[in-house]
Amino acid sequence: MGPRRKASKLPSAGGSSEGKLVLRSPEPKDYINELSHEVLCHIFRYLPMKDIMCMECLSRKLREAVSLYLRVIKVVDLCAGRWWEYMPPGFTDRSFLILMKKMPDLEQLYGLHPRCLERRRARGYEAFSIPGVLEALQACSNLLGVDTSHLELVEAIWNYMPQVHILGKFRNRNGAFPIPAENKLTIPITAKIQTLHLIGVNVPEIPCVSMLRHLYLKWVRLTKPQPFKDFLCVNLRTFIMRNCAGPTNSLKYVPLVTGLAAARNLEQLELVRVPFLGGLIQHVVEDSWRSGGFRNLHTIVFGACKNALEVDLGYLIITAARRLHELRIQPSLTKDGVFSALKMAELEFPQFETLQLGYVDEFLLQCKMGHSELVKYGLADVIENPGIITDIGVKVVNEVFTNIKYLLIYNCPHLHNPHHWITDQSRWSRLVDLTLVRCHAIKLESFSHFIELLPSLEFICLDQMFREPPKGCARVGLSAGTGIGVSSALVSNQNSNNDNNQHHHPNEANIPPAPPPVNINQRQQQQNEPMEINGMEEEDEDDEDEVVYEEKMEAEPQINLKEAEGEIGLENTAGSSHQAGVSQPPDEEQAGPSGLSKQCRPACAAAPKPPLVISDSDSEEEEEGLVSRLMPPSSFQHSASCSEDLSRARPRVTVRRKRMADKSTSTSDPVTEDDHVQILTLKSKNLVGITLTNCGITDLVLKDCPKMMFIHATRCRVLKQLRIERAPIVNRFDFAQCKKLDMEQVLDQILRMPPERNRIIYMRPMHQIDSVALERQLFQGPYPYHIAIVHEFSNPPNIRNKVRIRSWMDTIANISQELIKYEFFPETSRTEEDVKKYPKYPWGRDIYTLEGVVDCAPYSMITDFPWLRTLRAADSNSYARCDFEDDESTTIYAPRRKGQLSADICMETIGEEISERRQSKRGVFQRVVVLFLHHCDTPGEPVDDDYI
Repeated sequence: MGPRRKASKLPSAGGSSEGKLVLRSPEPKDYINELSHEVLCHIFRYLPMKDIMCMECLSRKLREAVSLYLRVIKVVDLCAGRWWEYMPPGFTDRSFLILMKKMPDLEQLYGLHPRCLERRRARGYEAFSIPGVLEALQACSNLLGVDTSHLELVEAIWNYMPQVHILGKFRNRNGAFPIPAENKLTIPITAKIQTLHLIGVNVPEIPCVSMLRHLYLKWVRLTKPQPFKDFLCVNLRTFIMRNCAGPTNSLKYVPLVTGLAAARNLEQLELVRVPFLGGLIQHVVEDSWRSGGFRNLHTIVFGACKNALEVDLGYLIITAARRLHELRIQPSLTKDGVFSALKMAELEFPQFETLQLGYVDEFLLQCKMGHSELVKYGLADVIENPGIITDIGVKVVNEVFTNIKYLLIYNCPHLHNPHHWITDQSRWSRLVDLTLVRCHAIKLESFSHFIELLPSLEFICLDQMFREPPKGCARVGLSAGTGIGVSSALVSNQNSNNDNNQHHHPNEANIPPAPPPVNINQRQQQQNEPMEINGMEEEDEDDEDEVVYEEKMEAEPQINLKEAEGEIGLENTAGSSHQAGVSQPPDEEQAGPSGLSKQCRPACAAAPKPPLVISDSDSEEEEEGLVSRLMPPSSFQHSASCSEDLSRARPRVTVRRKRMADKSTSTSDPVTEDDHVQILTLKSKNLVGITLTNCGITDLVLKDCPKMMFIHATRCRVLKQLRIERAPIVNRFDFAQCKKLDMEQVLDQILRMPPERNRIIYMRPMHQIDSVALERQLFQGPYPYHIAIVHEFSNPPNIRNKVRIRSWMDTIANISQELIKYEFFPETSRTEEDVKKYPKYPWGRDIYTLEGVVDCAPYSMITDFPWLRTLRAADSNSYARCDFEDDESTTIYAPRRKGQLSADICMETIGEEISERRQSKRGVFQRVVVLFLHHCDTPGEPVDDDYI
């Protein structure tokens, strides 16, 4: 118990003895000091060590309790469970020794992650050094294990305290590439460690460490001539070696592979840029599979292994067939023959789920160093070419791996028709996630058909797909944009009547098929829609263009101008077949000097062209400037005469539309060309979401996607329109850095959807937004939602408001739904009659504005959300949660800090507003929509952002 306190009698202020006696009020009772030592020790178990040590100086009772607690404790964590942080600062050799001596029974010390540790002691200077830490650890006679991430400290523990285990996962925190010379570690044979992750370290060799179970080597330089001669880790379960600087002689990797075969429990094998001897794994597997070598593998990764052969990979796959569930294959092994051989083996892969074709390590994709620089720093000399697998090989993939769920294909330019991957033996019935990256030759129509045929597909990710053809390449007969570099003029000479490249070379597996000639936004033959012609006439006006509509022949269906909205037709004069294409409103760009369209060539003499090879370039400027370097000046006159003949061929219907084109900048080239129309149509009964990055599609159509929930599009330069035919529950739309997106059309499509879900639309426009016109469009339109428009001006972008809105917008809608369903609250509607009834601000809505600053960046929110103002102004209730750092000073609305965790709790707060609305007969909508506009890219230059 604490010391007794007596009530003191004080004289009155006047000093008179007759004054009243004033009693001093007793101090608050100290309940902590009344607790027993045992209870205090029990409380200490839930406190960080830093807080426990601070209690020593509060009272004698607490100092005794802390001393007793440290005397019996066996496990200490200096980082309080936060393994990624550093231990508390301020320790010196002396203070750390005192702390360790207070814990004589300590067995396991976690969180020994010093931010700075001196190599040796300095006389007369108090520092925290490696010898001082070792002395303190040796003072704990029962110490069994230490958790640390310091390279020199762990080596010192191995040398001077070999009986101590290294707990958890050792991972050095100062790894980098190029590998720092000061990062060194020598691993002794007696090292007691189970998990070793080394990043950016110089290591002489990998010895025989019997206890080692998980070994991860990344950017590790192996300094001895034969670093694997003693390698033998029989308990190894994971071996990952990525981009290490080891011996260049392939024979020196023989002990490594034989040592891995001796690890009978090996489950994960990842080799990236490891130049082992070709055929070595095949022979080792033949010698060891009967005794269990590589039989338990569940993950196999080959990446940039210079000498790896198909038989090496095939033998590993066959040996591990029973447990294999993930396989990543480097481009040089991504061939039809690998899967044909596996098919002939007639094996079953009951647990297989994940396949990545054309695998390239992330470091090689993100590294800004050239190949010669990587070799200079010791990495193996490897140059990867794209995978040569064809449609035939991918079709066999599912015949071999019948249970595959996740498929990722990277840079395979010989894939053309995905719908051919599906046969009676290859139905891809369990495929859930499909990712395609840089497969430029895949045809958009075939891909759409393929998606429709997949019964279980839920997620699609497309990156650098369906790339837009460079402007003007159609006029010189080039198949640019496919990444193959084949002149379509050569193909058209061989197959003059085949515009769609339907006839392939007999050796399709070995020779990349040539893509079709891109002929002025030419569409494929199967579509019966009009084809557009651009560059027919030049307009002097900057704000309006004339769009020419050609009459169709009687055999073709008539076009509804209102629905087509800018479509253009052309009768094909080169043959009897009529090709079709659908254009968006003209979006003209300056191209090179005009060549001749295919229809004009029979009538006009084309200028001779030199043979060309197109490199795989993603640079838009490089592609657009390509044509001007190729065409001779004489072709200008032929182009003009052909254009005049075609323009007189049919009568025209003109429609004036606002120009959405990039302005032409070249004064020497009068030819402009629209973006090539590419429509991605999605029809899938189980599709949940699609992510598009750097894709060349102009239109996205959701035809029938009953389970679709999100659409993410990033840096899709020519994406303009979204059409939603049936996707009732899609509720998240992200459009970031899509330069030509038609915001009005996209917003109209989303808001015209039946109000079955609350929806949030995130946009990062790259041009100035007319906020007044935007508000008029949304608030005046026939949209049955409560609407909020949020303008965010943080740069670099801050997603705090965006994430928080998703957490409370549903609560606002739930309140309205509860009132309508159970309280007979009036539900309002929004029809065309309402639009005419309220032609002026506020258009029949209760609109207000909220403004603030988040992380030094202003935001504003224009909305007609009910209940929100009252909830923001309310005081916190008994359900308030203070574990959340947000409040109204850091975000728009923080319901957790106020305890407004559900609609029922909120309704207790907004009772007066409910009554007022009921009396004034102002109804509410059941659903809400939030448009979140991030203006960081508004100047037209995209801002780098890790979140997209």
